[in-house]
Amino acid sequence: MHAVDVTTPGGHYPIHIAPGRLDLLAQTIPADATSIVLVTNPTIDSLMGQRVHSVLSQTGKKIIRISLPDGEAFKTIETLDLIFDAMLEAKLDRRTVMVALGGGVIGDVVGFAAATYMRGVRFVQVPTTLLAQVDSSVGGKTAVNHPRGKNMIGAFYQPVAVEIDTDVLNTLPERELSAGLAEVIKYGLIMDADFFAWCEKNVNGLRARHPELLATAIRRSCEFKAYVVSEDERETGMRAYLNLGHTFGHAIEAGLGYGEWLHGEAVGCGLLMAADLSAEVFGFARADVARVRDLVQAIGCPTVAPRLGGIEQWVSLMLGDKKSEAGEIQFILMPRLGEAVRTKADPALVAQVIARNTV
Repeated sequence: MHAVDVTTPGGHYPIHIAPGRLDLLAQTIPADATSIVLVTNPTIDSLMGQRVHSVLSQTGKKIIRISLPDGEAFKTIETLDLIFDAMLEAKLDRRTVMVALGGGVIGDVVGFAAATYMRGVRFVQVPTTLLAQVDSSVGGKTAVNHPRGKNMIGAFYQPVAVEIDTDVLNTLPERELSAGLAEVIKYGLIMDADFFAWCEKNVNGLRARHPELLATAIRRSCEFKAYVVSEDERETGMRAYLNLGHTFGHAIEAGLGYGEWLHGEAVGCGLLMAADLSAEVFGFARADVARVRDLVQAIGCPTVAPRLGGIEQWVSLMLGDKKSEAGEIQFILMPRLGEAVRTKADPALVAQVIARNTV
């Protein structure tokens, strides 16, 4: 088993990474918990819901199961209310522990519900997609979307544990695997050029779901994320670097409608656009832009973005990004492979990059 510790002002908690962790979930429930709320979606519920319920029943606690609609389109306040309605109807108290069993959408929504139900109850992240395992389950970002922007309503709220069972990736759809790998290679781009090279070398094995390679990719990604979060829990500085590719990616998601592209697919394409803009702004090596393009393509993510409504709509959507300040788009860009900075960019250069990378 791999273990990674996360320490922030908002709490200290472990990330456990190993096959078979689902069967040990009862150990993560605090002894003083009065009840457990197991939240998932119909797909995950059919695959492992009853198994996890049986494991959690070993605690002897009352268990409430909630199944939410599946997909980014349901990451809304209305879905949040479904959770609150069920918990209030069951008269659950502040010693309730919530368990988020699912991908990034489930983790974000359940985390926000935990942060706000009776001003805060404890929760455990049990991510079942690669993207959630390497990114969204770690660090305490919780949120729902708003029609005017992604993750606009949320809170920073840390779980008591993150339990990663690598076996669940065996049933992960191919698109979901590719989407998760986009977040993996992002860490190499912003923090460690050697890790990016490792991803290039092992991309075929990762896509073939080689257990040891996936475990290494997950562990290294969690270590990167844990370090950044420990230094900057609330994204006032270096945590913003984790948004490499996300300014472009969020525009794709919002412009097409949430759920049309997977989040990781949009990020993967956004990484390439960010690399292209980095070349224009900082002289990021064009040879490295080509490496990013090749690796994004090799993991199975799109390398060409949709035109949406043209450059004006792109700019409008990117201005809605949370990083924007005083009416100006803020980008995370790379002076060189393995380093990142937060900066503005000449609108003319941004327009050129959008034009080059859309069809």
